Amino acid sequence: MTGAALATPRSATARPIAFSLPPTVILSFVALAVVIAWAVAPGLFTSYDPAVGIPADKFLAPSIPHLFGTDQLGRDQFARVVFGAQSSVLSALVAVVIGVVVGGAIGLLAGFFGGWTDIGLARVVDVLLAIPSFLLAVVVVSSLGFQTINAAIATGVSAVAVFARVMRSEVIKTRKAVFVEASALQGGSRAHILFRHVLPNASRSVLTLAVLQFGLSILVIAGLAFLGYGDPPPASDWGLLISSGKDYPRAPWLVLYPALVTVAAVLSVNRISRWLRKTS
Repeated sequence: MTGAALATPRSATARPIAFSLPPTVILSFVALAVVIAWAVAPGLFTSYDPAVGIPADKFLAPSIPHLFGTDQLGRDQFARVVFGAQSSVLSALVAVVIGVVVGGAIGLLAGFFGGWTDIGLARVVDVLLAIPSFLLAVVVVSSLGFQTINAAIATGVSAVAVFARVMRSEVIKTRKAVFVEASALQGGSRAHILFRHVLPNASRSVLTLAVLQFGLSILVIAGLAFLGYGDPPPASDWGLLISSGKDYPRAPWLVLYPALVTVAAVLSVNRISRWLRKTS
């Protein structure tokens, strides 16, 4: 038998390429989908009113009628956590949009035009980076007023510098690519090169960062609500639930379940962000 007959074709030994997700990523997507569903349609998951309770049912331990127990006013804690997702999650989304749009625009202009434009915008970013992000959020929300939407704006402002730096570095890298130089040699205008070639290719890393910032924004907004910088009671922001529950040590479920939901949401977003970074 000849050597050619013994040889096995490469196609016969090639392994099929299959797209599969790690179990932790699947679990993270499921957890995030549940939280987003709570934020979009909370009434589908509970029939209780988060602001109205029965005083006779106060401090009931978790059970089938009340999955997360009840609070000091007899309100269903599960309903309050579910409805709290509206403000906690949607506010984090607002913060990410502000950071991506404002920070991305600053980084895009600084990296593409360079020169004095880059120097001037870089100084603005340096000032923002010199202030701790949480302290900057506290200053902004104190100026705007104690509301969750203002906490979202403050969180978005504190994230502008991070998005600006990432976008600027990606734009500078993309601007030196061969296809960008070829487009310029063919007579493409600056606007055409910027929006047709530079922006789509430079935004990939920014989108991955946006997912990570979404989880961080949930945490920051919960922290601001915990300190009293969000909507006042009877609002049910996750941070506010944790803050009010800590005053009742004999009812640990008042702190435990809002904290677990917050941690699960943030960890799920972080895991998805790491997976996107590896696959991009």
